[in-house]
Amino acid sequence: MIAALRIVFVLAAFLVLTLSLLPVQLLALGFGHSVMQRLPRWWHRLMCRVIGLRVHVRGSLALERPLLLVANHVSWKDILVLGSVADVVFIAKSEVRTWPVLGWLARLQRSVFVEREVRRKTGDQISEVSSRLLAGEVVVLFAEGTTSDGNRVMPFNSSLFGAASAALPFAPGGVVHIQPVSIAYTGIHGMPMGRYHRPVAGWPGDVALGPHMLRVIRDGALDVEVVFNEAIPFDAATDRKKTARLVEARVRDGLSAALRGKFNA
Repeated sequence: MIAALRIVFVLAAFLVLTLSLLPVQLLALGFGHSVMQRLPRWWHRLMCRVIGLRVHVRGSLALERPLLLVANHVSWKDILVLGSVADVVFIAKSEVRTWPVLGWLARLQRSVFVEREVRRKTGDQISEVSSRLLAGEVVVLFAEGTTSDGNRVMPFNSSLFGAASAALPFAPGGVVHIQPVSIAYTGIHGMPMGRYHRPVAGWPGDVALGPHMLRVIRDGALDVEVVFNEAIPFDAATDRKKTARLVEARVRDGLSAALRGKFNA
């Protein structure tokens, strides 16, 4: 009974909050007002509280621009978590655009949708991401290309760093800054979340979205660590593949430290 009431409460809060802010966001998008970049952060922050995501931030967002955030990807909740701590836009796979509710929300927060398998569209997609970077927006890239179980970081796809390369000729000083970010789900209801219980938070691609969302809403009270590592300067002389491996290693180190409870002291 309590679980059912919680689901009703979260869904009602989602509707009230979203429908209240929707006209403002639509107007901001229509007129190109800067509030269109800030409003999603307010929405994400409130939804994290409603669902019960307790976000703990380690380090800070880099001040340098252009700035590309590269993070591991555990769940759809990563969007809420990162969106609650910074004004960001996300790079999403094209199929997200057609998802019920989530796709609509992704469009409202101006996500960049990419079709990674369609090579003839790659240039246009990279151009859009690089233009966002050059406009001073902070862009988030989930470089694994899919979600994991939350216990590990899967290999990064170096081709996804193409937008950073494309922005270099127009970036101040010919440098784009890449900041590794680690996302770790570490606790549930105030208790440490062990390796075998982390699938409660994780959303691997073979798990149905609807039942997983309902389970998260029903359980709530998840602790999430967001670890901002030091930004890495990326210029024309930088090897893209080596940079991808370096960023991957730093994201993995941050995830490992958070899962071991290094930041709890």
